[in-house]
Amino acid sequence: MSKPFNVRIYGLLIHNHRLMILEEPFMGEIVKKFPGGGLEFGEGTRDCLKREFKEELNLDIRVGEHFYTQDFFLQSGLDPKEQILMIYYRVELTDISQLHVEEAAIKELIWIDLDMLSEDDLSLPTDKIVTRMLLSKIEIEKIGREDNPKFHDDDD
Repeated sequence: MSKPFNVRIYGLLIHNHRLMILEEPFMGEIVKKFPGGGLEFGEGTRDCLKREFKEELNLDIRVGEHFYTQDFFLQSGLDPKEQILMIYYRVELTDISQLHVEEAAIKELIWIDLDMLSEDDLSLPTDKIVTRMLLSKIEIEKIGREDNPKFHDDDD
């Protein structure tokens, strides 16, 4: 018996100290989620993310570090015989002026200031985990800059 997997690739895009979140309809509700989508056959995860950002937002991105891969079973909400696997990367913009919502399914694009960000800003359980991890990493980086003068912006 075939056991189908649905691999989803998402990008954490931070620009000017703000994180990009999308509002999209899903099963009759509006969900707040990270940009990205489904991996297509023959495609690598990074290529998938580049394609999704281009298709949905008309953005060219650079895919950065791998951030998180979901490590627990997640059953699809659309098909109970399907297993979801979510992979997250940090991404960078190449040109913000290209930004244009191309995908009709996107209800709204939201930029959330990192100082105001909370896991409650996202709807999906795995996105909430990633948000907690991101906030923790940002706090650690902030402490590192405060403790180490070579990381201060005015020391160039």
